[in-house]
Amino acid sequence: MNRRKNIVAAGLTTAFAALALTLGGLAAPAQAAGTVDCDGWVHNNNPDHGIAGCHNNTDRTVTFRAEIVCGWAPDVSGQWVTLAPGQYGESSGVCAIYSSGVGSVGWTIQ
Repeated sequence: MNRRKNIVAAGLTTAFAALALTLGGLAAPAQAAGTVDCDGWVHNNNPDHGIAGCHNNTDRTVTFRAEIVCGWAPDVSGQWVTLAPGQYGESSGVCAIYSSGVGSVGWTIQ
């Protein structure tokens, strides 16, 4: 009988520990500081001109720049743009004249 009580007690302890870990995992996460939302596109009138625009939804200052992939020419990076919280800005770059145009536009955030 004593051995059975020990097994039941050990089982209950394990069950309570698992329940505590599960409930701990369900705790509300810390409030996120927001994100930086960016989009990239090619200029309407110049297929060699790539643009990245970003909106800073965080609570800190961020810096970003456009990264333009050029066809048949070296890729280019746009100017660094610093955004305070809540600000929007754009960075752009132009591929070489012998390029086949902008293949894609990305961005780097610091």
